[in-house]
Amino acid sequence: MPFLQLLPPCLRRAWVSAALLRATALELAVLAGHLVLYPSGVAPEHPAPEHPTPEGPDVSSGDTPQLPTGAPARRPVVLLHGFIDNRSVFVLLRRSLSRHGWRHLESLNYSPLTCDIRAAAELLGRHVEKISARTGQPRVDIVGHSLGGLIARYYVQRLGGDARVHTLVTLGTPHAGTRSAHLVSAHPIVRQMCPGSAVVEELRSPAPGCRTRFVSFWSDLDTLMVPVETARIDHPDLHVQNVRVSGIGHLALPVHPAVAAGIREALAAREETAEGPTAFSVA
Repeated sequence: MPFLQLLPPCLRRAWVSAALLRATALELAVLAGHLVLYPSGVAPEHPAPEHPTPEGPDVSSGDTPQLPTGAPARRPVVLLHGFIDNRSVFVLLRRSLSRHGWRHLESLNYSPLTCDIRAAAELLGRHVEKISARTGQPRVDIVGHSLGGLIARYYVQRLGGDARVHTLVTLGTPHAGTRSAHLVSAHPIVRQMCPGSAVVEELRSPAPGCRTRFVSFWSDLDTLMVPVETARIDHPDLHVQNVRVSGIGHLALPVHPAVAAGIREALAAREETAEGPTAFSVA
């Protein structure tokens, strides 16, 4: 928010306080809505069998709009939720992607009793292999919220998932660890989200030749990311686009329409060097 630097300090503090109040109100509204939807996402998803063809997946059935004739086939998208959450967090994002031409959208629920990011990443890898075999698509895209983004990054960077994942989009993910995790560190997987954990240090390791493109959405009002910049990816070997979002908090990232538009732009990119906006405000 460069214009803030032009304001006197008292007005700058007032503007930030008002923005934080608006973001907090939105977070509470999102939380209330998600609590209503949460039971609908407890059961795992059971996708219908696919019959891939050389021309791409069959789009002759289902309620998703068919792609225009001659349009390139969209890569399958895997949606991965955060800690003690489930696939219901992606209801609105999934609807947005479906309406804009994405045919293969699948969510993976991992158990809240999962104690290790590495084990969850292995589960994700098996899921991705099944999707690839079922759809006939050699590569997929992944959208991960919070812990889900960290699990997906571990799969890509440490388990060879870059061979399968074209683009990984993370939303409010503690890439460098978040100090807020210390408050609930009794759970083993939460301890792995603390700064300096073994998993965080593994992700700092060299990753030469990593083929996946990373797009990280981070919010300057995300109170669960401490500091907020921890949701950025800073790694010399990775092709990364960090997108700063202003005006919303952690829970709103996977449901806000402006973020959904940014995700669609990131996933629609066909070239490894494709770039998009690096910041936007949703206030």
